[in-house]
Amino acid sequence: MAFDLPSLIDEFLEYLEIERNLSPLTIRDYRHYLNHFADWSKNHSPILRPQDITVELIRKYRVYLAHYNSPNGQLPLKKVTQNYYVIALRSFLKYLIRKDLPVISPDKIELPKTESRSLKFLDRDQVDRLLVQPNVSSERGIRDKVIMEMLFSTGLRVSELCRLNRDQVNLERGEFGVVGKGQRLRVVFLSDRAKIWLEKYLARRTDSFKPLFIRYAGNQEPVVNGEKMRLTPRSVQRIIDKYVRKARLPVKATPHVLRHSFATDLLMNGADLRSVQELLGHKNVSTTQIYTHVTNQQLRDVHKAFHSGNK
Repeated sequence: MAFDLPSLIDEFLEYLEIERNLSPLTIRDYRHYLNHFADWSKNHSPILRPQDITVELIRKYRVYLAHYNSPNGQLPLKKVTQNYYVIALRSFLKYLIRKDLPVISPDKIELPKTESRSLKFLDRDQVDRLLVQPNVSSERGIRDKVIMEMLFSTGLRVSELCRLNRDQVNLERGEFGVVGKGQRLRVVFLSDRAKIWLEKYLARRTDSFKPLFIRYAGNQEPVVNGEKMRLTPRSVQRIIDKYVRKARLPVKATPHVLRHSFATDLLMNGADLRSVQELLGHKNVSTTQIYTHVTNQQLRDVHKAFHSGNK
């Protein structure tokens, strides 16, 4: 029986969805990375048997990735992006081994070291500078203000923010539930300031659209409770970009930088790591620990008290 690579990739993606409970976005990325490998192999070295996936074949593929220019004309893929393609391939090989297919061990595919990326976040003054930028005399300006207040107040991922519906948020209690990565449920909380601005925004809305945040550009398409009016993550990114430039911040802030800022703000003010883990929706506390090297107040106090340069 022929080794049908595309069918096995589809089977693997179903496994990720059903057994591993990965998010649709993660599965979409895996599909992109693995289909890219399948297309490349079809044109360069067709894979007809499991044994055709060799260390040499993968070496040639990685050389190809290192020189690959994406269709939109961007420069060759960054090292960290190349790693995503290889990580997806290693995961796929592990799945094939589970099916008792004679493929090479994923351990034989090493990931190149990449430069560690520093954790970007805004300090409190920078957050305040950013949050005062929208013109709140217009409904669009109030919406933008609320988006940034909520990102900083809740630590939501931008995809989670955009999926919110109006009836989801309990304004009286200032809290609501979200479904995050891996379909994990968690409760997030609005700050008093975010709650006030959200109330103002909803009071200005005269439509009956279901999404909490809607677009104002383009034609109105109120199909299925206004679903086509829902603001997209890319639109939120552009909104943040605009106000970052307006505030002349030294950090290229994104919605995820506001999530980092939320976490560091909590930790710097004394919150414990486990609580922050729950608020962020991290599966493992090790993921949350990336913040500790910039927020460990005890170490700061030790340095202040004992380092000779402070005397």
